[in-house]
Amino acid sequence: MQVNTLILGAGAAGLMCAAHAGPSTLVIDHAKKPGEKIRISGGGRCNFTNLYCTPQNFLSENPHFAKSALARYTQWDFIDLVARHGIAYHEKTLGQLFCDGKSTQIVQMLLDEMARAEAALWLETSVVSISHDGTHFAALLEHKGKRKTVLAQHLVVATGGKSIPKMGASGLAYDIAEQFGHSLTETRPALVPFTFSDNPFAPLSGTAAETRATAGHTSFEEATLFTHRGLSGPAMLQISSYWREGEAITLNLDPQGRLLDALRQQRQAQGRRQLTTELARHLPTKLVEHLTAPLALAGNLADQSDARLSEIVEALQNWQLKPTATEGYRTAEVTLGGVSTAEISSKSMESTQQRGLYFIGECVDITGWLGGYNFQWAWSCAIAAARDIASRPAP
Repeated sequence: MQVNTLILGAGAAGLMCAAHAGPSTLVIDHAKKPGEKIRISGGGRCNFTNLYCTPQNFLSENPHFAKSALARYTQWDFIDLVARHGIAYHEKTLGQLFCDGKSTQIVQMLLDEMARAEAALWLETSVVSISHDGTHFAALLEHKGKRKTVLAQHLVVATGGKSIPKMGASGLAYDIAEQFGHSLTETRPALVPFTFSDNPFAPLSGTAAETRATAGHTSFEEATLFTHRGLSGPAMLQISSYWREGEAITLNLDPQGRLLDALRQQRQAQGRRQLTTELARHLPTKLVEHLTAPLALAGNLADQSDARLSEIVEALQNWQLKPTATEGYRTAEVTLGGVSTAEISSKSMESTQQRGLYFIGECVDITGWLGGYNFQWAWSCAIAAARDIASRPAP
């Protein structure tokens, strides 16, 4: 069997690319259903893009690489596509757009776009081997015990990274990249919760607080969630991309910087109130109880000097913690690192090592922040590759 374009992976990037790559396009995936990471994303409502998406919201060894694709297919382009398919959506926070209904609406939208483009989809199909004979790519595929070779002018690798292996994530993209002479950057779990040995936060499990979290000189002001394993929540997931083993993270429990003034005012107005009682008006009660012993929080407000109140607030603003590790790929939303951008065209996503070979999506060394950025990267880079393929004369 021969096709013009063979796309490996029926995730966000693969499906988007298939809808625009032109005639004779085939997408294959080992899963039973397409777009599974889309389906589970955003609590089942799919945070499909972000209103404020810019290249500054992405990590890569080449911070400029994402600019071209993001500029030529923006969040507004994808929002227009969603609107044309009649999918209702809303902004949740910080520019994050979610479906009003189920995330499967986004999957169906992509499948409808593929059908319009007459692209084919084979599920429960795995890759046995990939080769190139100088003219075509030859993919030996296996479906329910039967093997078939598919020849293609263009091969698009959209198989994702290593995150969430229970959904079938693997290092296939990296193997193919190395086979064709590409280098890889270090891969790590990203957007992932932290763990602590002998987790001191177990009694706080389920407690959340607004924080400014810092790791690697980068800070995010969002919620931190204390769990039976350690620390999670948006702030922790964000800084996990910047953290390295052995480093400490800093939690600021007073991100707005208003606590000291509030304590001083209440000392004057309600001096007999217990210090811990007043702190519990600004922080979760369980968290105040947890910090009472280490910070020696005792006495009433009237007993606290300006210097003592400043000392307490400074400790709350600079809470140093050293995680043991993260929860790893098991729960990581994305994979940091991947196929190096050094050997990929930023305009077309085509390999500079092998004509007709493209890498898109999570497998590339481009990792977005939490909040719809990684989906926008999937849409943008998929369109970049698809347009390049569609612009070439059919064989």
